[in-house]
Amino acid sequence: MEDRSAPLPYPGGWFCVGRARDLPPGRVRTARLMGEDVVLYRTRRGAVRAVGPHCPHLGAHFGAGGTVRGEDLVCPFHGFAFGPDGSCTGSPDGVRLRASLARRHLCERDGALFVWCVPGGGPGGGPGRRPPAWELPPAVGVRPLAWWSGEVLSHPQEVMENSVDFRHVRVLHGLDTRETAPPEPAGPLFTVHQRTTTRFPGLGAVSLEQPVTLVGLGMMRLVAELPQLGSSLRVWVLATPVAPWRTRVRMAVTATAPVPGVGAVRAVDRAASWAALRASVRIIKQDRPVLAHKRYLAQPRLAPGERSIGLFRHWAQQFYPGFHPEPAGPGRTGDTGLHSGPHSGPPAGLRPGPDAAG
Repeated sequence: MEDRSAPLPYPGGWFCVGRARDLPPGRVRTARLMGEDVVLYRTRRGAVRAVGPHCPHLGAHFGAGGTVRGEDLVCPFHGFAFGPDGSCTGSPDGVRLRASLARRHLCERDGALFVWCVPGGGPGGGPGRRPPAWELPPAVGVRPLAWWSGEVLSHPQEVMENSVDFRHVRVLHGLDTRETAPPEPAGPLFTVHQRTTTRFPGLGAVSLEQPVTLVGLGMMRLVAELPQLGSSLRVWVLATPVAPWRTRVRMAVTATAPVPGVGAVRAVDRAASWAALRASVRIIKQDRPVLAHKRYLAQPRLAPGERSIGLFRHWAQQFYPGFHPEPAGPGRTGDTGLHSGPHSGPPAGLRPGPDAAG
């Protein structure tokens, strides 16, 4: 397939590498992120860590047979053990390496595990070890009850851009979704105001009028109350770049149904969550073939009423260190729609700076 990654390199930020419940104490797992492996493990006391995949001794892969011993990660090849701070704590014959693991910054939030990445920070432009420039917002107070995961041949920015592309929602998905106010960018957060009238299997026809919050280019989070049904809905869309123009999309849902019940998690809530998840997955599956074949246009010809796309793209530029806005060429101001109003933002193009990688 044609390489479509040139216009958009890997973005920086927090990206999901898996579910927290899939990493119980003593477990070691491998996740793919920006063309590299990241090894995740949880110590016996419950602390979760993310490190580079290879032992600094002779390069064995921790995800291929590595184990957890107490609070240490142990290499499967020669038994060198490494503590939570990354330093070598010993080996079967008592020798300690004067070396440490390549640690990654990790955060556990809303039942998911997120790793901080900086484009160009690692070999081949993969995830780097620079400290986080911003933190994830607080948890919403509930964990997802239903999960789905799949890959799309696309870029996280393209996946997240769908949240402001209301025209495609009506045409491709047949949903009555309208923007109720201009988006609000605030640092790494981007809030979209919308109203959707649709039918969720098991919940009936509902009208959702709520903000959708983008957290960098790796998370979209919707928190909605449905007073007409006495229900609430939490939806997460998590986009993780695994290779150039390949994104792992995870969707998670927690829904409550208007039926009295006892217990921390009711069976009716699980059923409602799975029903809402199926409706959400249907949307991403409809997007999938379009995303797989579309081309990213740095200077799109936007139609009237699509200023939010320009604002989104301007906001997204902050996640590409070393990249700068591309000035509009002669005659572009009128036909792109990117300068046609106060909420449109500057041009959407990106061009590599002198220190760009990826």
